[in-house]
Amino acid sequence: MSLPLVVAITGATGVIYGVEMLNVLKELGQETHLIVSEAASKNLEIETSYSLDEVRSLADVVYDNKDIGASVASGSFRTRGMIVAPCTVKTLSAIANSFTYNLVIRAADVTLKERRPLVLMVRETPLHKGHLELMSRATDCGAQILPPMPAFYHKPESIMDIVHQSIGKALDQVGIEHNLFKRWHGNNRKEQVRESLRIAN
Repeated sequence: MSLPLVVAITGATGVIYGVEMLNVLKELGQETHLIVSEAASKNLEIETSYSLDEVRSLADVVYDNKDIGASVASGSFRTRGMIVAPCTVKTLSAIANSFTYNLVIRAADVTLKERRPLVLMVRETPLHKGHLELMSRATDCGAQILPPMPAFYHKPESIMDIVHQSIGKALDQVGIEHNLFKRWHGNNRKEQVRESLRIAN
């Protein structure tokens, strides 16, 4: 039986990363436990056509961000990890400093202390030294910093192609198989295969 994945959506720009991740995970049959911050709820209205209820309906279990007694607030509740998509600098700061003032931060802190994968899709630019130091500190605690930076080797044709590539990179970190983007196999893959066969013969 597959363990659930905790998904948190916080108030940085790019809430579509979290929403589309839920869509993908639902299609893959992966159980998801969702926390949406108060600021993220506002950004849903600004940046997408999704209502909060529609986003909540994509998850198997939904928690209030103020519910620090929720199951995901305890290390005894087993999960396969947690992804924060997108992750605000405020959330990053709280995680890096173990300042567990809401459920998103508490669930992230639990994920770290239980040595489970924690992926933070930090959405901010440009970055000053304080931001970088927070990333370093969170990394020292065991978090994986994965800003949604677009790649182009898979030749994206739409914004959603770019979104999917970043989501796919995050899912790789928690061991979830997907086909969200074309993986790199070298720029001369056919020639390499032919050469390998020639040498073998």
